[in-house]
Amino acid sequence: MRIEARENISLTMKTLSPVMAVGVAMAVCSMLLIWANASPLEGWMLMLKGALGSKFAVTETLTRATPLIFTGLAAAVAFRAKLWNIGGEGQLYIGAVVATWLGAGSLELPSYFMIPYLFIAGALAGGLLLLIPTLLKTKLQVDEVVTTLLLNFIVLLFVNWLVFGPWKDPMAMGWPQAAPVVDSALLPQLLARTRLHLGFILALASAVGVWWFMRATTWGFEIRAVGASPKASRFAGMPVNAAIVRTALLSGGLAAMAGVSELCGVKEYLTLDLSPGFGYSGIVVAMLAALHPLGVVASSIFVAVIYIGADSMSRAINISNYIADVITAVSLLAVLVSMFLAKYRIRWR
Repeated sequence: MRIEARENISLTMKTLSPVMAVGVAMAVCSMLLIWANASPLEGWMLMLKGALGSKFAVTETLTRATPLIFTGLAAAVAFRAKLWNIGGEGQLYIGAVVATWLGAGSLELPSYFMIPYLFIAGALAGGLLLLIPTLLKTKLQVDEVVTTLLLNFIVLLFVNWLVFGPWKDPMAMGWPQAAPVVDSALLPQLLARTRLHLGFILALASAVGVWWFMRATTWGFEIRAVGASPKASRFAGMPVNAAIVRTALLSGGLAAMAGVSELCGVKEYLTLDLSPGFGYSGIVVAMLAALHPLGVVASSIFVAVIYIGADSMSRAINISNYIADVITAVSLLAVLVSMFLAKYRIRWR
């Protein structure tokens, strides 16, 4: 057996490979449903109905997809430059911490000033947090996978100290949570009597902005070039370390915006369960999208459909909602295999 790189990869192959991979993943998971004495067709229909079958279901799915778009973009940008940012969860929480600090009464600004201010401040905090392991990588060759992962636990312990200590809301009946943000810091709802908020529009705008930045700007080209070959980029005179630092600021800022969006759009106060793992799920989202910023939107909605729909399916046919984790994992593996086969062909002797 010999593996050869394909000379030309058609747009059709690039487009259809992830779709076919998801189809294979659904077929594999159908066997799990059969093993659990459930009808696959009924299970998938219940999942789609639970995630897309009503106005409420659709808005809940888009609400769940909003932070995934931000964290997926964060992972996609970083991975494109071969900066392995595993710290999206910590950056998400640090954005929420800064938004709580500034938005829980310390400032009195109208909404059209307060909301942009909180997003900018949170993004700066997330970028600076990721800058620490990035400088360790560029200056001392420290593995950023380890440092970004450990920073997640440091930030979560910091949040734990805040909500149990100095920021604990005395009006929260003893629950460990901070004081809620002021009304001017809340993101307006897009539809009445739903949780879908302005953060979804900001996430879509961020995806388009990152796509344009990576495609049409010099800095975006440098990020892609450094990711493709740092040695060739350095030989061509590109500032490799500066490009990695800019990547870190952008990636950390996007992940932190997910925290600001969840805090000001859904929760309204800082707590330890602000995120059920959006930072880690963003890595899956980015890989499902093949690191394409616009593809991140589609993959985020796909993952949100799985998790929202799995709850409905589990209640209807008595299937554990952990099936959502299995579907997501199998889909990711299938997409990675399809990406490999799209770039390489296997020759048998």
